[in-house]
Amino acid sequence: MGKGHLTAVLLALPLLLAGCAQYSKVFETRRTSDLAVTESQLSLAQTRENLRSRPIEQLGHYLDAANDARLRLASDPRNTLLRSDYNFAVARVIDIISEQKLQPWDAAVAAPSESGSPWRLRLTPPFPQPQYHPRHFQFTPSDRYNFRGKLVGERVLKEGLGAPLVVAGKDLDYVKIDKFAQGRNVYYGLTAVIRFHGRDCEVILQDPLDKENVTLDGRTYPVAGDFQGPLALALAELDMHKREILGLFKPQMFEQNARLARLQPFNPGKIPVIFIHGLGNSPATWAPVVEFLRGDPLIRQNYQFWFFSYPSGLPYPLSAAMLRRQLAEIRKRYPNLKDAVVIGHSMGGMISRLLITDSGMKLWNTYFDEPPSAIPFSQKTREVMGGSLIFKPTPGIGRVVFVSASHRGSEKAVDFWGRLGAAVVGNPLTQDTVYKEAIAHAKPAAQARTRNRLPNSIDMLDPANLFVTTVNQLPLKPGVPYHSLIGDRGRGGFLDHTRPNSSDGIVPYWSSHMEGAASERVIPSGHWSHLHPLGMVEINRILLEHLRK
Repeated sequence: MGKGHLTAVLLALPLLLAGCAQYSKVFETRRTSDLAVTESQLSLAQTRENLRSRPIEQLGHYLDAANDARLRLASDPRNTLLRSDYNFAVARVIDIISEQKLQPWDAAVAAPSESGSPWRLRLTPPFPQPQYHPRHFQFTPSDRYNFRGKLVGERVLKEGLGAPLVVAGKDLDYVKIDKFAQGRNVYYGLTAVIRFHGRDCEVILQDPLDKENVTLDGRTYPVAGDFQGPLALALAELDMHKREILGLFKPQMFEQNARLARLQPFNPGKIPVIFIHGLGNSPATWAPVVEFLRGDPLIRQNYQFWFFSYPSGLPYPLSAAMLRRQLAEIRKRYPNLKDAVVIGHSMGGMISRLLITDSGMKLWNTYFDEPPSAIPFSQKTREVMGGSLIFKPTPGIGRVVFVSASHRGSEKAVDFWGRLGAAVVGNPLTQDTVYKEAIAHAKPAAQARTRNRLPNSIDMLDPANLFVTTVNQLPLKPGVPYHSLIGDRGRGGFLDHTRPNSSDGIVPYWSSHMEGAASERVIPSGHWSHLHPLGMVEINRILLEHLRK
């Protein structure tokens, strides 16, 4: 593959991804008998299929089965087959509640029983907030789903008691309710357990990211969990390709949507991990990593996951300024928030670096001869230029992980294909007064590098870019450890500027390497080193190390 073609890959990445395998494709098992793993489960499933026209009778059969399994389990709690039978029956109860649109949270649902008087089934809402009431969500047992796709890894399941569910909320716009919600739609994983009290039975929905265990009949069991299903379903249903393409080529459409969002309910006892995607990507690129990390009980118990989404056509100093403002907002909203671990891939690594950098006036003085107060800027221009060029280390950052970060840019950004890409990648500042005002007062050296417009994300990958060369001379905040994951395709090459360069195919080693790193791990991969199994293991190791600090 030639140099020009590699650069084209870099610049047209979102388009290429759109034409490749889907991020996630869902395959739903319709026949309940296909889900059975024991003879008793198969018998139950066949009974349900014979009673297809009488769902309340089906419900009673499954409650009978769950009750029988839990009574036998109480005297033999280590019997995994009994536990599987119980979980299967509970999952089928949820199936019927969902398919028949029953509302056991409002009033008990009566279902016949072969062993006595009818069952009275209720469901206890898991969260007190009205926007998270079960009536707003679709509940599907996760055993009905299988996923395949570019960003779908190994199924991450926790064995235990209960039926893991994929919960999808689409009735409300959750961002309007909560600025830091996962998104307009919410996808999450809960686990259903049914407790019996005489003829009363109660569905409890438990968060497997919040509690590791569940009690049933006085005994404690590990709670089951599915840590892949919710994210894989979100990737299958949301048009992330379109968002990535428009975020690169028409960032003005999404500039106001740059946002910090959490993937789970806020927990003041857990450390935030903030993932930042790179050029042409979206938070979707982190899904396999999140799934893998949630498979580790120590990670689940000690960390909560957030992501920063931004239109990647923006110059990265502007994106970093947006993130700093949102980090300040969440610290006001959650004053007991623990110091975060920030993990940035590619351009996300460049953004992460700015969070632990004190610019002083060095960046400003690179572009302007006079201080901000002496230049007759409009309020908007002053805010944009000041926020991008004058900043201090962001409070509340405890550790940073750079993943294939392009700290010093890439020479591919300045060849023919790079210049072509920079010409077509969008920048929302080019059509307003910010550009004209900034250029009118900039130093001649800065004016000569403008290409008749403010720099966009591709321009900021030029190794000779004034911002890039200056910021890499600034020290990082003392006391904040940082780590580097660097991809290498195994083709050899030198670690410095001598050709051929050691490279991940897009960013060379000399651009990603950071002196003073607490650790540096070269991953035998291309540019997406965080998606390589060794990259995931290294991120897991760093997070566990952070707990021992």
